[in-house]
Amino acid sequence: MSSAAREKTLILMRHAKAEEGRGKADHDRELAPRGRRDAKAAGRWLRDQGLVPDLVICSTAHRTRQTWEEACHGGAKAEFVEYRRSVYLGGSEQTLETLREDAGDTSTVLVVGHNPTVAQLTSLLTDGEGSREAHEALAEGFVTSGLAVLTYKGEWADIDAGSCALTRFHVSRGHHD
Repeated sequence: MSSAAREKTLILMRHAKAEEGRGKADHDRELAPRGRRDAKAAGRWLRDQGLVPDLVICSTAHRTRQTWEEACHGGAKAEFVEYRRSVYLGGSEQTLETLREDAGDTSTVLVVGHNPTVAQLTSLLTDGEGSREAHEALAEGFVTSGLAVLTYKGEWADIDAGSCALTRFHVSRGHHD
């Protein structure tokens, strides 16, 4: 079986709930307390699903960094994490380009980003393919701490519109301890 046929997993995650950030630069906004709980719950979910990314590509914004940090406190793990300004500044095309360039021969990649980019990217890549239930959940909105799990057969360098299937869409919500 050639490596191109090996099924890969792409997880697109929207950062957890952030503070309003009045008088603060957007890039510097922190997670709200609820966001921290939700991100931790997302980490638990990833762990429970056995989803362990070889690579996490995270936006450089504080709220995305904190989202991944809290997810790790919840039990998420990754081989490597890199922070990319292109995921913060760019839209779906730039984020896709970053994925093509950085993913190498990994089998599971998780992108921690922002809306509307993560929602647009999920729609662009899956083009309605995959689980109807997951697409219906996604149609209600790619909310904070949302996780879209996509499968892809091919090389990361070739990933493009309509080349993936959406298998799951999960929204993590933490509880007060």
